Amino acid sequence: MVNDDKAAIIEALNMYAFALDARQWDLFDRVFTEDVEAVFGPAGAAWVGLEEFKTSFAGFHDSLDSHVHTMMGQLVNVDGDKANAFSYGNWILVREAAEGGPTWTGTGYYDDELVRTDDGWRIKRRVCRLLSWTGNPSVPEPQREHQPDMNAIGLHQIAKKGDITFLKAITKN
Repeated sequence: MVNDDKAAIIEALNMYAFALDARQWDLFDRVFTEDVEAVFGPAGAAWVGLEEFKTSFAGFHDSLDSHVHTMMGQLVNVDGDKANAFSYGNWILVREAAEGGPTWTGTGYYDDELVRTDDGWRIKRRVCRLLSWTGNPSVPEPQREHQPDMNAIGLHQIAKKGDITFLKAITKN
């Protein structure tokens, strides 16, 4: 049963990237709870509630010419009807009209808290942090409608501060 849960959670994590790149915002309903809390350092913003999150992400991503998100290295810890997941992500954002070059590439991580619902596993809280980036920083912030945190920090530094929920979940006694 735990392996089935882990597979379903990994499917939800990967569905997020697919929904973004296909710009199919209703697929977020298969990934997040209605009351999701999403804290995105690279966007410099946080959202509470699925509709607000979808609307904001649609507005931002629809302003780009193209983007590709890759999820990898998923780790999952299931504890009954709750779970924690950690995954790395890469994203390439393209805005052809951006002065200074059309691309920006970021690498970061997603630290997720999930719950089992009647419709399957959903992310209830997601924290995304930037680990590194390259390219033109005006691509993801053309009118500074978001205030991206472009300060990259090593994962070991974040772990030392105790700010990774997944790490707390797998090391609790």
